[in-house]
Amino acid sequence: MAISINHQGILVDSSQPVSLSQQAYERIRHQIISLQLPPGEVIDETRLQKELGLGRTPIREALKRLALEKLVTIVPRRGMFVTDIGITDLQRLFEVRLTLEALAARLAARRGQQAHWDHMAAALANLPAENTLVDNEIMIAIDEACHQIMYEAAENDFLEDILTTLYALSLRLWYYSLSRIGDMRGAILEHQIILEALQARDGDLAAQLLRQHIQAFQEEIQLVMIGGPTSDGKV
Repeated sequence: MAISINHQGILVDSSQPVSLSQQAYERIRHQIISLQLPPGEVIDETRLQKELGLGRTPIREALKRLALEKLVTIVPRRGMFVTDIGITDLQRLFEVRLTLEALAARLAARRGQQAHWDHMAAALANLPAENTLVDNEIMIAIDEACHQIMYEAAENDFLEDILTTLYALSLRLWYYSLSRIGDMRGAILEHQIILEALQARDGDLAAQLLRQHIQAFQEEIQLVMIGGPTSDGKV
């Protein structure tokens, strides 16, 4: 995977040609995750066709794929909607991610190649310099890149598919909470320590660091959704 981050902060694999269906998927997925299409919104296929400049078939294929990933809900005889966000879903999502991300870290530490870690280091190199204006889209894309590279390095397609879906659902919660979370630089920098553990093939340490990373994220998001001060004191 040749990771790059485009001007919209969307993670792309620049090593592969992109079909119209994949283009539609990536762009609609980003609109849902970034809340440009908010939870509960009715999905207007005609509007998407005009906005994205794509035909009906790639849009339909993308929406079916997003429905499988639980970002779109299809209601017979009523239409398609952006899936809602709920606190119960948050708790269940993270209890699964904690276990599966730790497993992916252990497998990646054992099976990953130097090329994977070079790609992760390149993604982390996109982190803006300290004391500069931070673009949250870029920060989020760096985080996504690091996780995706680790999933690929684990060399288990079943695990990669599941974690990619779970990550997208988590990412939407991140966007939902952006205005309350504050500076994300520390969370992104945690991936540097995780990378060092993966390169050293220390699966137990990498798994432990991943669990801490995800638990801290979960606590921040949960505070935003149920109310209360976040780590930077915002309420």
